[in-house]
Amino acid sequence: MVARAQEEAAVIVAVLDTSAVLAVYFDEPGADQVRAVLPGALLSSVNYTEVIGKALDHGEALNVALRKLAAMGLAVVAHDVQLARRAGALRPLTKRLGMSLADRSCLALAERERLPALTADRSWKSLALDIEVRLIR
Repeated sequence: MVARAQEEAAVIVAVLDTSAVLAVYFDEPGADQVRAVLPGALLSSVNYTEVIGKALDHGEALNVALRKLAAMGLAVVAHDVQLARRAGALRPLTKRLGMSLADRSCLALAERERLPALTADRSWKSLALDIEVRLIR
């Protein structure tokens, strides 16, 4: 019952990029800034996929990776048609920066939810979008 009350009390204040989740996952610089918005931060399902892949690249077992991610208390948001369209539309604006589909999915979700996007990728600050980008390091 206490865990449920804590979940209900979580206020969603940010959307996380893959790099932000990986900072917590691997206890990298910037992890404390990300932990400050957990639990309840939003994560696009595309970024969730990317985090799992990176964890497996580092030799983690799938069940371990899933457990670690679940412990973070992230709210994984499905990459629906609306987000897919916006992420696609962001391609011309982000191509020069080499931004991935996951990067654009994070930005599309942050824009839709009117929340800041947390990332370790400094190039995001050069984007001329109406999205608040917060660097974690």
